[in-house]
Amino acid sequence: MTIIFKDIRIIDSDTDRNTNILLSKNTFKEIKDLDLKNNSANITNGKGLALLPSFLDLHCHLRDPGYTYKEDLKSGNHAALAGGFTTICCMANTKPVCDNPDIIKYIIKKGKSLNMCDIIPVSAVTKGLKSKQLVNFKSMTNYTRLFSNDGEPIADKKVMIDALQSSSNYNFKLLTHCEPEVKMIERDLELLRTYGGNLHICHVSKKESIKLIRSAKKDNLNVTCEITPHHLFSYGLDYIVHPPFREKEDTEELLKGVLDGTIDIIATDHAPHCEYDKKRGARGLIGLELAFSLVYTIFKKNNVNIKLLSKLMSETPSKMLNKKSTKFNQKTNANFVLVDLAKKYIIGEKKFKSKSKNTPFIGHSVYGEVLMTIKNGEIKYDNRQTI
Repeated sequence: MTIIFKDIRIIDSDTDRNTNILLSKNTFKEIKDLDLKNNSANITNGKGLALLPSFLDLHCHLRDPGYTYKEDLKSGNHAALAGGFTTICCMANTKPVCDNPDIIKYIIKKGKSLNMCDIIPVSAVTKGLKSKQLVNFKSMTNYTRLFSNDGEPIADKKVMIDALQSSSNYNFKLLTHCEPEVKMIERDLELLRTYGGNLHICHVSKKESIKLIRSAKKDNLNVTCEITPHHLFSYGLDYIVHPPFREKEDTEELLKGVLDGTIDIIATDHAPHCEYDKKRGARGLIGLELAFSLVYTIFKKNNVNIKLLSKLMSETPSKMLNKKSTKFNQKTNANFVLVDLAKKYIIGEKKFKSKSKNTPFIGHSVYGEVLMTIKNGEIKYDNRQTI
């Protein structure tokens, strides 16, 4: 399929300008002199729209295997594409837990058969998530370079030391769920200082946490971190999510961390639950389909350059996953998201592709609508209809 975007605004972490873009198969190029006569390409008038590198999510829960009444790989892919994502990393708290080659191979095989997003499974750090027995890192690194017990903190200090050292020995990223947040981040940073490792701190939400990480980076510790769109977008909500919605001053510090580079990426922590489970205290909210709009709305409100959004949701996650560059001026795959930045809309649950609808943001007004998602030059989502 050949696609032409006429007079389109292209945005990445370095670029923000208008041009014409031609996509053919899995390649793209700019066209200065556009001749539309006798052209059989799929032509989109890009006036008023913007084309960005598609997004990559290092942290989501797809519930497959075991909890497919909440979400499965197919519905999760639909939700991701509707949100502009073409790569998603799914956490290990499935049933059975993703802590062995059989489960991780199941996820990889099923993901490939869908031909939708690139799915990267995250392996558990310990068997069954709660035990003190580490998984076989040598075996599991044949399939992934991401390890996390997300949903459960690694409370045992010795287990955390062994995991950090293994992350260096086997060259993987250790993604940590810190609870209590500040105390455990402080502990993990001290262990990192002493023992080394490749540490990534998930869903940071408190101002004290940001200050600890900022200081650690000044000391050149090998640490990265993420925040979620919902913690950046809102505060003080009486809604069960983990970490909980914090206070205004925490949200302000998150934005400060975005601006000064303390925060490396934005990740959704997409956590679908059915209504029955949610009423009984299940923690989390859906995030894939709303991530761009929530972040862009806050950026627009605070006059933050959208190029930084592309860095946080595309460029840096791509580097962390050792994928190709997401910049328009470099050779890369044709993975893009078409958005209407001027569109203001009210969030409603009817359009959600996820099986679950658990979010406190129904009825909220936001800016920036995803119109199309393109992966490897193919339209995978168009006009809010996944194909």
